[in-house]
Amino acid sequence: MLIINLKNSLNKIFVIIAICFIVSCTDEPYYEAASNLDTELLSLLNSNSNGQGLDYFILPNSTDYLNIPQDPNNPLNASKVELGKMLVHETATGGNPKMEAAQNSYSCASCHPVAAGFYSGNLQGIGEGGSGFGFNGDNRILDANMPVDSIDILPIKVPSLLNVAYQDVMLWNGSLGGTGINAPFVAQNANTIPENLLGYQGLETQGMVGQTAHRLKIDEEFAIEYNYKDMFDAAFPDFAESERYTKVTAGLAIAAFNRTLLANQSPWQNWLKGDYYEMSTQEKKGAILFFDKAQCVNCHTGPALKSNNFYALGMGDINHSNGTVINQQDFEFKRLGRGGFTNNSNDNYKFKVPNLYNLKSNQFYGHGGTFNSIQEVITYIVSGEKENEIVPDSQLAPEFTNLNLTTQEIIDLTAFVENALFDPNLERYVPASVFSGNCIPNSDEQSQIDLGCN
Repeated sequence: MLIINLKNSLNKIFVIIAICFIVSCTDEPYYEAASNLDTELLSLLNSNSNGQGLDYFILPNSTDYLNIPQDPNNPLNASKVELGKMLVHETATGGNPKMEAAQNSYSCASCHPVAAGFYSGNLQGIGEGGSGFGFNGDNRILDANMPVDSIDILPIKVPSLLNVAYQDVMLWNGSLGGTGINAPFVAQNANTIPENLLGYQGLETQGMVGQTAHRLKIDEEFAIEYNYKDMFDAAFPDFAESERYTKVTAGLAIAAFNRTLLANQSPWQNWLKGDYYEMSTQEKKGAILFFDKAQCVNCHTGPALKSNNFYALGMGDINHSNGTVINQQDFEFKRLGRGGFTNNSNDNYKFKVPNLYNLKSNQFYGHGGTFNSIQEVITYIVSGEKENEIVPDSQLAPEFTNLNLTTQEIIDLTAFVENALFDPNLERYVPASVFSGNCIPNSDEQSQIDLGCN
């Protein structure tokens, strides 16, 4: 008995020594400051939560379909989401190319690869007519063998698919979606966006429009040839078989999957759930700035830290980044932002509030990709000085003003956005393979080499 008690005492002494060693090697004020910072941040969140507390900022689990925002005309279910997951990454959907050589070599994920946080990895996303992938889509370039005017490249930075469930309308100008704030403008844009007439929200509409715009082919022939028929049957049992394998159902499945792309494993989300060690002291200081002095929360709020509002911040367009503009008329339309869709000059140069999660996965920021680091774009926004002379001062958002942040405050704010809002496990949203057996997200010759699947 004496031996056992002695052994237990030694174990306790060892534990005490170990704790003392850890504390002695740690900056004790850090833990005291971290605790104070947590308290301050919790107070700020409560005052900015519309009376809902921390839950107002927490993203649901990706399988918690009841709590994920969704179109009532397209309720989520596991079969629909799984089909959408495959279709987004299936390069056999690239079945309507301008150049035969590009057949089945691109997909939705060509412009939204997981490696870049579902943004485009380069300045402009390239569907058909792109060659290569690089590390995260950063080395996808124009195919020299394809006429430039036939390449599928947008004259604007591709936004992320992360947290899009919290958007009622899609694209920088919010032109996709036939309900809500877009309802008054559906009829006047019927010739250019007839899909808006179907009465679906933005994500569902984008799922349909994107197939035509980006030369995808998803129909009954596709479903049969590549063995997706059973998945369509499981996802849409209530649709007549004659209407089950179409651009519409494919768009609904793609939208359903995209709604589950939630950055709910980021340090910030874990902190909100009570793990206060998930964020560093600097990141917590940055979060306090985000919800207080830096006034970011005025535009970036809710679980996705965004909103459905549009603001003119005077940022440069894609031509300021030496981007490729193929269709000048389309470029002029897109550079007008919301005004290009509403035909209201008061909306000119206003763009939708973007997602802030996983920004460090890519290297271009702003609708024109004119910024190359997160700190650079934050410094710009808090300075209140426009870079695009074409934007009249009268159009600039009142929120776009000099906030007099110090250099250190900008650094702290950057740390929060760059690191605390980074979900490191997005690969959970990518299928191990697709039914065609093709390389994903691209299957052109150079991409196969880059991705190691040739």
